[in-house]
Amino acid sequence: MNYIGIDHHKQYSHMTIMDEAGKVLKAGNVLNIRNEVEDFLEGKAEETKAVIEAGRSSYVMVDLLKDFGVDIRIANPSDVKAIAKAKIKTDKRDSKILAHLLRTDLIPEVYARSEENRRSQRVLRHRAFYVGTMTRVKNKIRVLLSQQKLELQEEASQVKNIFSKNGLIALGGLDLPSTDRDLLEGLLKIYGHLEKRIKDSDGLVEKLYSELREAQLISTVPGFGYFFSVLMATEIADIRRFESVEKLHSYAGVIPSTHSSGERSYHGKIIKGGNVWIRWAAVEAVYPAGRKDFNIRLFYDKRARRKGANTAKVATARRLLTIIYRVLKDRRHYIPYRR
Repeated sequence: MNYIGIDHHKQYSHMTIMDEAGKVLKAGNVLNIRNEVEDFLEGKAEETKAVIEAGRSSYVMVDLLKDFGVDIRIANPSDVKAIAKAKIKTDKRDSKILAHLLRTDLIPEVYARSEENRRSQRVLRHRAFYVGTMTRVKNKIRVLLSQQKLELQEEASQVKNIFSKNGLIALGGLDLPSTDRDLLEGLLKIYGHLEKRIKDSDGLVEKLYSELREAQLISTVPGFGYFFSVLMATEIADIRRFESVEKLHSYAGVIPSTHSSGERSYHGKIIKGGNVWIRWAAVEAVYPAGRKDFNIRLFYDKRARRKGANTAKVATARRLLTIIYRVLKDRRHYIPYRR
């Protein structure tokens, strides 16, 4: 059996082939092109294991090597860094270290997502990008209005929602100075374009929802509409990969950091790692969930009185993830507790 460590870049990868004894058989830069990779493997793909660090475009190489029959693993970059710290960092060195860790079975792996799951991720993250950009555009418009004369600010404040249909008409009718008028018109054009893109992406999200049984189950949990249900189902991918609900909490990054020394333990802010998309969805669902489900609201209120709103919000997000874990494990709808 041979082992390949791959230091992957956008256009090329540095590959190191190592035998079972740790001897380097071959190494060098390889263009990320099918025939170049095939030539480098020299027809020994089925007798080879490979490892690549998770990255923005790593799956391009993962899919290519799988086509050749290579058994490829995806490594967690931060854990690899912790295991193999080096002051000197080069493509050649990183590739060799990866091959050695694979040979000695010390690769800290991450979950390998299917191609279909990755396509769903792209749809959802694209929509999230549009929504985030629209929020920034709205804020720019509000800032521009706040810099106008008081009379104009008062006129704009008469509209309850400046981003409703009537509100946008009112914005277009404001008598702004010529330069600010041009700025506002430009921002409103961007807003209109984003509004259309978001509407188009809603159709893609609804299609994913109709295809994902997991998303349909999650949508029975209070606070989770179409988008968050599909996002949560896509990011979790396979609930069976989490041995316990605590593992899901940790993956989502909604557990407090712990510092222990002697007999004392201190719990601080939530950990910095974790899946930011799952954490975002769970935290954003807290308030709408509380409005729909009395028990969730009671859970939040009790903790808010004792620990404060932020701590209560994280604890309730953790509670929602627990519910989702059980719903997906049991393949059933959420049933609210009734006294």
